[in-house]
Amino acid sequence: MYGLWRPRVLGAWRVPASGPVILAVNHAHNIDGPMLMGTAPRPVHFLIKKEAFVGPLGAFLEGIGQVKVDRHSADRTAIGNALAVLEHGGVLGIFPEGTRGEGDFASLRAGLAYFAVRSGAPIVPVAVLGTTDEDGREGSGRPGRLFKALPRFRSHVDVVFGDAFEAGDGSGRRTRKALDEATVRIQGRLTDHLKNARRLTGR
Repeated sequence: MYGLWRPRVLGAWRVPASGPVILAVNHAHNIDGPMLMGTAPRPVHFLIKKEAFVGPLGAFLEGIGQVKVDRHSADRTAIGNALAVLEHGGVLGIFPEGTRGEGDFASLRAGLAYFAVRSGAPIVPVAVLGTTDEDGREGSGRPGRLFKALPRFRSHVDVVFGDAFEAGDGSGRRTRKALDEATVRIQGRLTDHLKNARRLTGR
C-alpha cells in the first residue's frame, strides 16, 4: 500500500495494543480492505466474500488468515471462524454496510452488532478516505487515471482511526431487540467518526 499510494494514517494509537477488537470500516472502493490491512498497527482478519477465494488470490487470502463468508446464507462456519479470531485476542475487520457502496455508513447490517455483543470486543471505527477521488484529493482537476479501477498511482489516501467503544448496553442481553438497539448506537458512532474524519482531513 505504501509503495503504490501515499497513505496518511491518523489515530492508529487508538487501536488497543492487545486483546480482541473489531475494526468497523466504511467501504467505497475495492482497495479499502487491503489499504487497512497494510496500514493498521495490528494484523487484521477480514470477513471476505467467498467469491474472492479463487486461484492464487484465494490461497493468499487463506494464508494471511482472512475469513471466507457466504453472503447469501447464514454461514455458521464463517461466524465461528470470526468469533474464534476474537476469542484468541485478534483483530476482526468488518464492512458493516455489507458491501461496497457510498462508504457513508448509511445502511448497516446486524452482523457487526452481533459480533460485538457476542464477543464483548470493543469497536474501533475506521474511515478510509480518498480511494474514490480522481487522484486522492477532492477537486484536483487532474486528468483521468490509466487504470480506472484503482486510485491514481502515488495519490493520497487517508486512514483515520476513531476512539474504541462498547456496542452493548452493559446488560449482556443478546436478544434481537438488544442487537437492533446496538446497531442504532453503532451507526451513530460510526457516522460521527466519518464526519470528524472528513473535517480533520479536509475531504
